[in-house]
Amino acid sequence: MFATVTLAASLMLAGCATVQQARGGPGQKLDPWENWNRKVFAFNEGLDKYVLKPTATAYANVVPQPVRRGVDNFFANAADAWSAVNNILQGKGQAAFEDVVRVTTNSFFGIGGIFDVASEIGIEKHKEDFGQTLGRWGFGAGAYIVWPLFGPSTVRDSIALPLDRAASPALLINDGQTQFGFTALQVINTRANLLGAGQVLDDIALDKYTFLRDAYLQRRRSLVFDGNGPDDDADGDSSDPGPTPSAPGAPAPAKAASSAAGAASSPTKGASAAG
Repeated sequence: MFATVTLAASLMLAGCATVQQARGGPGQKLDPWENWNRKVFAFNEGLDKYVLKPTATAYANVVPQPVRRGVDNFFANAADAWSAVNNILQGKGQAAFEDVVRVTTNSFFGIGGIFDVASEIGIEKHKEDFGQTLGRWGFGAGAYIVWPLFGPSTVRDSIALPLDRAASPALLINDGQTQFGFTALQVINTRANLLGAGQVLDDIALDKYTFLRDAYLQRRRSLVFDGNGPDDDADGDSSDPGPTPSAPGAPAPAKAASSAAGAASSPTKGASAAG
């Protein structure tokens, strides 16, 4: 974990200068390490194709959808607790209060979060992570990075990654074997629920790498500013892309693409994103 933070901090120092120097277009400004990122992307794609997707497909064929939804709800309950912390850090008192109520309600009346009772009674869900918190505090996204296993990220989100991963309930378990089992269940369950999204992405993307990169960056920008982002240059993060590319005549489902980014090109990050 410390090594990840150290590496990300070094990348921030190098990346800021690189992004400022690159003036050949939005892709170059955002993605100065594209050659390396594409290699990591290809590795993640291969891992998904030959290991994760077949496992998730078999899992989906065996485990009923209501059970998979219960697994989703369990991990989402922990994500709601982390969202409450980040809403407090961002000064969003109402959202933090609603997150706390959600966690309390689902933990007690939803049998540890297996059932999402809070949503059924109309308590709004908020998805906040530490990467979004850093964005609200004024940190620009920085250069785009693709990590092995974790997939799409930015310098800012990479710095936040250790804390965001630590919010998983699996890391609260001391037994290593049980911890691995919880993590594997979360990843496989999330991937199983995104099998359809991955197929849509394969059908419409002219260049899957570029499509996922732009969809990820647009989605993260929207989340940081709650859908009300400033002008491109207003937040010092002018490197965010324009409209997400898609095949001619096809819709540009950025939300589905960003979900698929958490599955098809990031075997483990999709699990945390699903929360």
